[in-house]
Amino acid sequence: MVNGDGAHEHTEETDSKQDGNGEADGGEESNEQEVIVIQDTGFTVKIQAPGTEPFDLQVSPQEMVQEIHQVLMDREDTCHRTCFSLQLDGNVLDNFAELKSIEGLQEGSVLKVVEEPYTVREARIHVRHIRDLLKSLDPSDAYNGVDCNSLSFLSIFTDGDLGETGKRKKKGNEMEQIDCTPPEHILPGSKERPLVPLQPQNKDWKPMQCLKVLTMSGWNPPPGNRKMHGDLMYLYIVTVEERHVSVTASTRGFYLNQSTTYTFNPKPANPSFLSHSLVELLSQISPAFKKNFTALQKKRVQRHPFERIATPFQVYSWTAPQVDHAMDCVRAEDAYTSRLGYEEHIPGQTRDWNEELQTTRELPRKNLPERLLRERAIFKVHSDFAAAATRGAMAVIDGNVMAINPGEETRMQMFIWNNIFFSLGFDVRDHYRELGGDAAAHAAPTNDLNGVRAYSGVDVEGLYTLGTVVVDYRGYRVTAQSIIPGILEREQEQSVIYGSIDFGKTVVSHGKYLELLEKTSRPLKVQRHSVLNEKNDTVELCSSVECKGIIGNDGRHYILDLLRTFPPDLNFLPVDGVELSPECQRLGFPAKACADYIKVTYLLFMKMAALQLMQHKANRDSNKTDTPAITETSETLTESKNGECKGPLEGKELEESIPGLAQAKELAETLVAEDGSSIDPKSREVVLNACKAVGSISDTAFDIRFNPDIFSPGVRFPEESADDIQKQKQLLKDAAAFLVSCQVPTLLSWCLCVAKVMKAQVRIGITELITRCAKHIFKTYLQGVELSALSAAVSHFLNCFLSSFPDAVAHLPPDELVSRRKNRKRRNRVPGGGDNTAWASLTPSELWKNIASEAQSYYHFTLQCESVDQVVEKFGLQKITLLREISVKTGIQILIKEYNFDSRHKPAFTEEDILNIFPVVKHVNPKATDAFHFFQSGQAKVQQGFLKEGCELINEALNLFNNVYGAMHVEICSCLRLLARLNYILGDHPEALSNQQKAVLMSERVLGIEHPNTIQEYMHLALYCFANNQLSTALKLLYRARYLMLLICGEDHPEMALLDSNIGLVLHGVMEYDLSLRFLENALTINTKYHGPRSLKVALSHHLVARVYESKAEFRSALQHEKEGYTIYKNQMGEAHEKTKESSEYLKYLTQQAVALQRTMNEIYKNGSNASIMPLKFTAPSMATILDQLNIINGIIFIPLSPKDLENLKAEVQRRQQLQELGKGEEPAEDRSLELEDKIPID
Repeated sequence: MVNGDGAHEHTEETDSKQDGNGEADGGEESNEQEVIVIQDTGFTVKIQAPGTEPFDLQVSPQEMVQEIHQVLMDREDTCHRTCFSLQLDGNVLDNFAELKSIEGLQEGSVLKVVEEPYTVREARIHVRHIRDLLKSLDPSDAYNGVDCNSLSFLSIFTDGDLGETGKRKKKGNEMEQIDCTPPEHILPGSKERPLVPLQPQNKDWKPMQCLKVLTMSGWNPPPGNRKMHGDLMYLYIVTVEERHVSVTASTRGFYLNQSTTYTFNPKPANPSFLSHSLVELLSQISPAFKKNFTALQKKRVQRHPFERIATPFQVYSWTAPQVDHAMDCVRAEDAYTSRLGYEEHIPGQTRDWNEELQTTRELPRKNLPERLLRERAIFKVHSDFAAAATRGAMAVIDGNVMAINPGEETRMQMFIWNNIFFSLGFDVRDHYRELGGDAAAHAAPTNDLNGVRAYSGVDVEGLYTLGTVVVDYRGYRVTAQSIIPGILEREQEQSVIYGSIDFGKTVVSHGKYLELLEKTSRPLKVQRHSVLNEKNDTVELCSSVECKGIIGNDGRHYILDLLRTFPPDLNFLPVDGVELSPECQRLGFPAKACADYIKVTYLLFMKMAALQLMQHKANRDSNKTDTPAITETSETLTESKNGECKGPLEGKELEESIPGLAQAKELAETLVAEDGSSIDPKSREVVLNACKAVGSISDTAFDIRFNPDIFSPGVRFPEESADDIQKQKQLLKDAAAFLVSCQVPTLLSWCLCVAKVMKAQVRIGITELITRCAKHIFKTYLQGVELSALSAAVSHFLNCFLSSFPDAVAHLPPDELVSRRKNRKRRNRVPGGGDNTAWASLTPSELWKNIASEAQSYYHFTLQCESVDQVVEKFGLQKITLLREISVKTGIQILIKEYNFDSRHKPAFTEEDILNIFPVVKHVNPKATDAFHFFQSGQAKVQQGFLKEGCELINEALNLFNNVYGAMHVEICSCLRLLARLNYILGDHPEALSNQQKAVLMSERVLGIEHPNTIQEYMHLALYCFANNQLSTALKLLYRARYLMLLICGEDHPEMALLDSNIGLVLHGVMEYDLSLRFLENALTINTKYHGPRSLKVALSHHLVARVYESKAEFRSALQHEKEGYTIYKNQMGEAHEKTKESSEYLKYLTQQAVALQRTMNEIYKNGSNASIMPLKFTAPSMATILDQLNIINGIIFIPLSPKDLENLKAEVQRRQQLQELGKGEEPAEDRSLELEDKIPID
């Protein structure tokens, strides 16, 4: 069902387009069970293209004609055509028509590909497409971070495709040919951390040169008289054979003309080789082109589509090799036209981003197909906007955009480019003076973006937010926003009709805004409240005062400046006259929002109501005087609010533990549902008291909301609401106390389940803290650097940060241009300015002093280290990890080579090692809501044990995700991983392999080649490879995963134990016992360190080691390890437990073997060579047992059942299914019930 049954082989479309058969209509949202799949049956058409044999193509009625165009432009034999129409019985088909709307189109119809005359636009598109085909295997776009290309290395480790497409030749027995030796640097205990293996080079992908030069000719554009002969443009080409030719693109196609570099003669050459496509022309004049182009296209289509499809947002690589800079006409043209005017779908004009962003939000959303269409449009516009905003922000900082207020100083300048408004993150009008000046102004845009995310997530009809992207580039923070129609023509004071432009001194409100914002107040937990304006009038607001409402010329209600959508955490906001709870003060707060607080408070509300109900009932029963008993409850309350919080009980446990809770729940729900008139006053009083106690804003229901202005400086509240304000302050204090006394300790106690696990987390925390502090310093450091010294400055900073060389001296770049007229006035100064060589005076000790003081002031953490070597020594960090973190956080790209950080004689980096500096981009991530609901329902089904149904729902989710996001997205990645896991558990190993391969490729492309998620995906794929009998591939994948783990966090990490157990098991399976022991013993050490010597993980580790020793016939060591494991099982699980029994049996078996071996040895010693020796059983491990062990350590447990259990299970499943009215009595296909544990990170 996925993607139209693999319709078009080899095409990007297969994975990237939705063939419509994934449209599901969830009917009522609440009833997620009834998934009706709108199946549209695909059909086959014949395609007849000039010069090729007719071929069949499977299509779906939902598709547009344009999608067939895309398929043909990607197919190996038709990829060189771009300018053609499709005709059915002589009628040209409309590109944007759906296939089902075309009369006469049916199974077996013949579509003819007819060449059409070119226009200038079509000729440009053709040249661009040919250039893309020539560059299709060239990774330079991925290294340079352009056109949403990114790196992927999986195919190097799998020798091409694993799935069905590349049917791998089954070698006889794979055993003999496996070379299992891992590279030296990934063996346990190795201290080397090389960087070069991060990007392995594939020997097969030798660059195949088809042309030396393809570029626009200097004779463009054609003069008038040649235009009238149909000339559209001229190209200059140098073939591999060194033949220089000039080509005319005309309405009829491409032909050779007689021009040379210096003389213009547009007449056709003889012969002119007129061809409709440039490829056909070049194939005739250059044999090398013909041969290499064909080979290149063969290789291109062999690659997995996921290696080539563009990602929705650009991913940058922090390392790159030295790539040769080749001539590229399209790249050159893009750079200088800045692509304005070359937006393909709106030719000839720049895009009105605001109109596009808002119109897509206004699309209808009543049923599933409408919602899918709407979400797809929103997502597409957002990703286009993010790309355009990033390009614009870089142009602004590089000084290529004229300011709209050029007279003001550079920090205050604002810019407009491509209908996007850009401003810099400086405190220019002293708005933030009381809040921290430039530092506050730097933090505000991200908070504003979080506000935009929150409001667009609530998605209230009629309320509009601006497209917002925050870009950090070369030390500057740029906010890019779409432009409200008409806002530039008037002053802000006139435009704002809601909120305040001066932090609460003057405040205005507006009925329509209150009505719209009221709809957001419940989901966002924002309290409607009143404030005083400058005339002491009461003004009502339903947001923070900074939130401004502006009605645009298009009549839409916009809100902007959402930086204070949520109230501050009082632990970090010292306010005069405000006492925090004793718990907070004891921990040193206040130091220079929270859904879980709501959950815990709701629980408290229910407890209070329950206790009162019981009291009320008891009083009624014994006819005592009715006094509402608050004593017990108020004690509970103070205990929960100020002290430690008791862990909230879950589900049934909770209901059983507190008498009356069920009635309380029912009562609360009745009160909300009805007007409450049928409920007796006593019960109503019960709920009222509970509401009061937890600070609910309603008297009849649990409803907690925060006032975001409560501690804002400059905001005043009216006298009459003093009581409410007091309550709101208390609520915020309670939330702050809750964080410190409950939330943080819960997290810590979870980490501290074994004190040692904390070590790895502390290390990750310290790495994060140091690199963030370094990033803050780097930001201001870069602002004073002029462009020509950028690489020197960055390498100097990295030397001071990471190199052991004590006196890193900056080499001021020798001016490449000798004439040094110092007094030249520079017109276009980059914002910020400052002394251009101040950066050169930074020293390592000064930098580390600054990092320590930043850690103290920003994070309240005392570092007590004066150099990188002290930090590495004290916290066990790795310099390579620090390098990766700082590079990723600041956008630096460095040359991939081995760096010697520890040399005390020369610095590690030179300016030649800094290749690029990229922007770091934050933006809104629009969600595919329906797909997400299906995904969650699928997960829930899987957890309940309904794997088949779960699998169907997840498949459905995958279809919907593809429909909204296209083929590449981080959520599709989670979906594919869970699907692969389910396939594996349901016994479909090849399908598991295929889905997991997609998950790995996507993770590499969308998250990055060494992202922690990618490492996990590699591990899962290795397991499925092993199950599919591809042992050497499984090992290569595990070695890759271990290398990446070493690079990003080092060997000393709890997850490393799992990885090493996997490697050890596979090596045991291929009988590499000594190697296997190295990894398994390392896993044992790490497990013991992090989980304590009595943990079950350690017991399993002992057992795995014992099995390898048994295979080596070293029974003494095997016995020793198995005894350790047995002792742990006996102490933890008791004698009767199955695991303890298994271990005991295995011990007996080992003892017998040991005794037999000893007898044999004695016999040999006694009788010499003529001893009669009993043959000993040396067991080579079977693949099945190894696979069982692999399943266990990876958290996949199959529970064997007796026939009687199976009968009961079937009956239970049927009963549940009738209950849930699923409609299909699905019996488990397996003879065993299956249990699945999976941790799925969901965005």
